[in-house]
Amino acid sequence: MADKDRRQPGGGYNNRKRRYRDDDDHDRRPQRRRYDAPLPVRIRKQLLGLAESPLRRWHEEVQSISHVVADHYEDQELRTGFLELVPQMLVEQPLKTPFVAAVVLVINSLKPDILSDLLARVASATEEKVKVGEWRDVKLYLKFLACLQPCLEGEGLFPLLEELFSRAVDLQTASSDDTIGTELVKIILLTIPYIMAAAPTQWQQKAAELMDKTDVIASEPHALQVLIDPYQVEEGTESPTANMSLIGLLQKQLQNEALNGWELSCLPRPWQMPPEEIEQQEKLDNAQKHALPSISIPEKVVAGPRPLFPEIYFSVYVNQDIESVPPVSTIASSLIRDALLDTINVLDFNRGVTARFLIDVDCYFAPGTFVKRATPFDRLRDVEGDRSTWKPEDVAVDAVFSQLFALPTPEHKLVYYHSVLTEACKIAPAAVAPSLGRAIRYAYQNTHRLDLELCYRFLDWFTHHLSNFGFMWKWTEWVEDVNLPDMHPRKAFILGALDKEIRLSFAQRIKGTLPEPYQALIGPEKEQDTPEFKFNDDRTPFAAEGKEIAALLKRKAGDEEIQPVIDRIHSAALDQSIDPLVSSTDVFMTAVCWVGSKSLSHVLACIERTKDRLLDAGAASEAARAQIITAVVAYWSAHPGVAITIIEKLLNYSIITPGAVIDWALVSDRAGPYGQALSKAWVFELVFNTVVKVTSRLRQVVSTGTSDGTEEEIASMRELFKNMEDALVSWAQGTKDQIMDPVVSDGGEDLVKRWGERWLRVFRRRSAIEETFLLENKVAV
Repeated sequence: MADKDRRQPGGGYNNRKRRYRDDDDHDRRPQRRRYDAPLPVRIRKQLLGLAESPLRRWHEEVQSISHVVADHYEDQELRTGFLELVPQMLVEQPLKTPFVAAVVLVINSLKPDILSDLLARVASATEEKVKVGEWRDVKLYLKFLACLQPCLEGEGLFPLLEELFSRAVDLQTASSDDTIGTELVKIILLTIPYIMAAAPTQWQQKAAELMDKTDVIASEPHALQVLIDPYQVEEGTESPTANMSLIGLLQKQLQNEALNGWELSCLPRPWQMPPEEIEQQEKLDNAQKHALPSISIPEKVVAGPRPLFPEIYFSVYVNQDIESVPPVSTIASSLIRDALLDTINVLDFNRGVTARFLIDVDCYFAPGTFVKRATPFDRLRDVEGDRSTWKPEDVAVDAVFSQLFALPTPEHKLVYYHSVLTEACKIAPAAVAPSLGRAIRYAYQNTHRLDLELCYRFLDWFTHHLSNFGFMWKWTEWVEDVNLPDMHPRKAFILGALDKEIRLSFAQRIKGTLPEPYQALIGPEKEQDTPEFKFNDDRTPFAAEGKEIAALLKRKAGDEEIQPVIDRIHSAALDQSIDPLVSSTDVFMTAVCWVGSKSLSHVLACIERTKDRLLDAGAASEAARAQIITAVVAYWSAHPGVAITIIEKLLNYSIITPGAVIDWALVSDRAGPYGQALSKAWVFELVFNTVVKVTSRLRQVVSTGTSDGTEEEIASMRELFKNMEDALVSWAQGTKDQIMDPVVSDGGEDLVKRWGERWLRVFRRRSAIEETFLLENKVAV
């Protein structure tokens, strides 16, 4: 009873303990200590996040940062941080340059001394980059200075641009093949629009005079342009990019802009304040002007660490019913592409941030430049009047594809551009995926006229991309092409893509993603992880010896146990009047492949143990070297990717030579009869990788600066290219014996010749690039 009496009236155990009124009014729980970041940290964060949100108004962001910096510039940490961060942002976040310039212009109206300090820093950095040939950084610094043209004394940036042009003229006069002069003209033409956007009325005459001068260089096609055209059209037809030289387009686009009063409608102008900020606008218009610090251009400018080549404007969205990207007739196509490419290539250390910038591209250009994000392509028809129909996703995807399809090579490894597209798809799948789909369809429909190296790059990216998204694709769209001949470019692409997909997964899974008509393209042999050992069939010549050698290799027997079996093969082969060395090499190499078929490490261990015997066989005769390759490819015929990997390891061990690979693939018909090898993606991969291995080795030797072995490397490289030239010319001209054989001529000769022409172009370009490299490095040739 006593317990019951102690309960609160009303009984029960669920009544909550009442709190005092004090507890209601004041929460006495411990509060997390509030942390206010120091002012320099806050300013840094605001600057780095400039213009990233479409919800924040540009002029408010700009003024907020400017006033804080001007009011607290005496703070040593803030001053140092600001002066270091601005030049860094110019080269690492190129899309934000106009907004950073707006901050600086407003600061100049409040505290002019700050701009003097900053100009000194940027001018010094520009001069340093000119000396070492870092031309992209020079362009990005000049872009910033161009935006500051209204607050520069005299003619501002124009005298520097004039000096750059005079260097370009000197270089072009000395050699028509020069690429540094072309790069300087490109920088000048990409800087002029930002001057005109910042100060439109004052500098029209100066811009017109400078453009009259650049026209001489910009309108002349570069000697190397034919080699780097992404298309290889058939004789008598014009390439879609025949007149798409970047500096040529820039010249025409700027001339059109000049006729239209330098509208430059795509460029943001965050330094122009809205009507309610008329007082601030007056301060900007009447701000103190500064002399641009001297930036000296050396008499002899250098190419720098990055190889320079003329550029061609490439797009996967040409000839559409509706323009979803800026047409090449407008300056917007070049300015937006330039800013995006700088962003992509500068931020290669963080693909996630790069992808985010691409998705947010509409934040960094003038309002109305793009349609709303994720607008379906079909809805573009509903856009009224003369409003833009440019899709930001298409523009971003187009920029990445222009790098994937850049010749002779893009700035970074191809897999980086793969990863940027993958990240973009993950961030905004509904917006990016349809754009990628249309890009894929364009490239696929043009496989017959794209440069062969670019076709292979496209195939590589396509399969890698699908592997990141469950290997799903609308294969039904291409179902009619399944019945084309295997040598047709589109059918060859399909076969190559399925092979690559199987490499990245396994046959049964890939079959599950394909419609019925494609199922026959993946035979039952591809579903076997380990191929059959042909010597298990007693009807195969040398079956007993093959099984015996395999058993010896499995138990890691010594050479003295293997040799008697090899001798028996030699004896039997002589009795049958066949090459004994080729026979024994075939048996031995096939056994090595079978014993090592469990994994790559297994086959490498087996090759390592038998290296001496394989070296002797490879050195004995050309036929034996070819048989080593034939045995590997025959055993792994259902999985050519594995065969390529093993052949590359055999090259590393010098068991076979690069010349043997080229002869095997292109001279004989071992890789496929009657020129069929030319249409196989894995054969191109094998040959291309072999050539890259040789040229990389040469560059490595040259870079050491010693003459030891250089002449031998150069001679072997040239011999390799000569052999390829001879073999491919005969295919391209139709003089190869296999094509001329009346027994096999079935109307496919034209296809074979076309494949020969495409191969020939790729490796002539590789040869020309290496010869240019030797010339630039002043190697005695």
